Amino acid sequence: MEISNHNPNDNSHREPNLNFMQSTTAKIIMVGVLTLILLIPLQYVKSLIEERSENQKKTEETITRQWGDNVYIYGPVLKVPYQTSSSTEYAYLFPEKLATDADVQSESRRQSMYEASIFNAKVKFTGTFVNPDMSKSAVSPESLQWDRATLLLNTNGLKSIREAVTVTFNGTKYTMEPVAGENAADSLLSLETRPINLSGSHSGQMSFSLDVAYSGSKRLGIAPIGKVTEAKMTSNWHSPKFGGYLQPDKQAVTDNGFSASWKISQLNRPFAQQHFGRLPELRPYSFYVDFLIPVDEYQQNMRASKYGFLVIGLTFLIFFLIQSISKISIHIFQYTMIGLALVMFYTLLISITEHSSFRTAYLIAGISVVAMITLYSISILKNRKFPMFIGAALSGLYAFIYVIIQLENYALLAGSIGLFLILGAVMYFSRKIDWSK
Repeated sequence: MEISNHNPNDNSHREPNLNFMQSTTAKIIMVGVLTLILLIPLQYVKSLIEERSENQKKTEETITRQWGDNVYIYGPVLKVPYQTSSSTEYAYLFPEKLATDADVQSESRRQSMYEASIFNAKVKFTGTFVNPDMSKSAVSPESLQWDRATLLLNTNGLKSIREAVTVTFNGTKYTMEPVAGENAADSLLSLETRPINLSGSHSGQMSFSLDVAYSGSKRLGIAPIGKVTEAKMTSNWHSPKFGGYLQPDKQAVTDNGFSASWKISQLNRPFAQQHFGRLPELRPYSFYVDFLIPVDEYQQNMRASKYGFLVIGLTFLIFFLIQSISKISIHIFQYTMIGLALVMFYTLLISITEHSSFRTAYLIAGISVVAMITLYSISILKNRKFPMFIGAALSGLYAFIYVIIQLENYALLAGSIGLFLILGAVMYFSRKIDWSK
């Protein structure tokens, strides 16, 4: 009779499963899955930042409605009626020479927790008109009614003008009044003088000087309508953005403000000095300055949150390498607590930012989370050497991300170099791990 040696209590057939669950591969899979799961609360944080950012935009709109919107302006334009066979039309003549000098005093204005840039601008236009050359037009010089000429100043809104607007033309001062429905081009409104009798005086140079004071926000734009336009702008704002059809010829930006100058000739732009019937759309050919808040605080929070996956992944990787090298067991629950602490960094960051600055909030949130994880690591790893390393690594990682957030032109370069160095360090410290177990 054959006796079986099979032991019913023998669990050796289960060892492969047990060994796999305790293997390095199984552990890294679980940590990877946990990292992906933590993207859910991280996405919630991003949604929260977007919601608060939308509130910021609504507040900016409220401030700009109350104070004044973006300012776009051009002028003065000499408007001369002429008679056709069926109706009265108008000729619009641009200056021969135009000099623009804008002095802009800017500030950031807060409403509740939100911020917007506003400014007061004093713009001075000086220059000359000359008798137009009508040889290339279908309008005869004799049809122009110089005794009914007026001067126009076009702008995107009259609400922003803070003082009465007067123009000195050929030595005489004229008041400019709003005109309803004057040329729909550019969706602009116009200020216009009463009729000026230029009969007999339009053959020579006609000089002008015009001052206008604006209160506005975010942007000041001017169209270069002179045959030769020389423009200058100075301001106390330290973070301008120059844009539009042409960049300034000279610019200087310091912590105390900026100055910029443009010199634009008729050859630099695709519109003529004379227009008949209606004015063209000139906004695409204007130059402007944006008075930017360089990186608003919600934008900085959003940029920080985009590095959340990197922070969680690298932190878990550090703990995993320590676990693999030191043979210290770290439970998946402990990984979860560490991951939630890392996510809490972003909720702390946005909440403190709303009552302070981004820099202060980043410092407080960073110190709090690094201290929490370091102290928790002492209880997990049962010594102080590895937790101190973790604290130093996390501090360096948060400092590295802060620097990237503050950089604008070199953010991609700095980030790429940093990640390359981090990858090299991971490859170095993981080289002795036995991945077969």
